[in-house]
Amino acid sequence: MTELVEPVAPADRAGANAPRWCDRCGDEAATGAHSACVAARVLEPPRYCARCRRRMKVQVLPVGWSAVCVEHGEIRG
Repeated sequence: MTELVEPVAPADRAGANAPRWCDRCGDEAATGAHSACVAARVLEPPRYCARCRRRMKVQVLPVGWSAVCVEHGEIRG
């Protein structure tokens, strides 16, 4: 389960900033099914921010992971 640590802006909840980028490969989410990315994300943390395509700082721990985008904050899983 993924948890957003920073509060989400109201515009984000409304879908105005819906994920545009694949959080594993960084390509546009609309360009295809990204089936390999979906399969890998079952076990791996995200590597790219889905909102701005920035590479995130990822830390994997025995109890989960955290990924930090400098623009959008931290998510945990």
